[in-house]
Amino acid sequence: MTFYKMVVFIHIFSAIIGMGPGFILTTVVKAGTNMTELRHSYRLRHKLHIFVMVGGALLLVTGLTLGFLNPSLFYTGWYVTSLVLFLAALAIGPIVLSPRSKPVKALLDSYQGEKIPDEYWRLSKILFRYENLENVIFIIIIALMILKPF
Repeated sequence: MTFYKMVVFIHIFSAIIGMGPGFILTTVVKAGTNMTELRHSYRLRHKLHIFVMVGGALLLVTGLTLGFLNPSLFYTGWYVTSLVLFLAALAIGPIVLSPRSKPVKALLDSYQGEKIPDEYWRLSKILFRYENLENVIFIIIIALMILKPF
């Protein structure tokens, strides 16, 4: 196996490890029917997010390594578009998702009682909208990587 093929192999496994769990982060917390379940769901979500971060970091490193090993990739539209979309998706985390998740976390930490408050539904709806947008971006990236249309 050549070094290039080994990097491709790691890149593909990084996508599975990082993106797979990322697609279910929203689904996991939608399963909670009371505050105890919701808090538990968010703890699970946090543990899954570690896989997303590690896989995402490996994806970026291996993707750029592939580009440096094969510089012609930097002249293909699908590679450059995928890279730009990936960097945009990475930026969405701290710029968009983090500020919208902090009020949800604060509510989970401070709320007393078992009934999920209406405020949670309002806050989570906004957060999930942006998470779904990020998932669409990742689906586009995956399609570009598979099809290499341009």
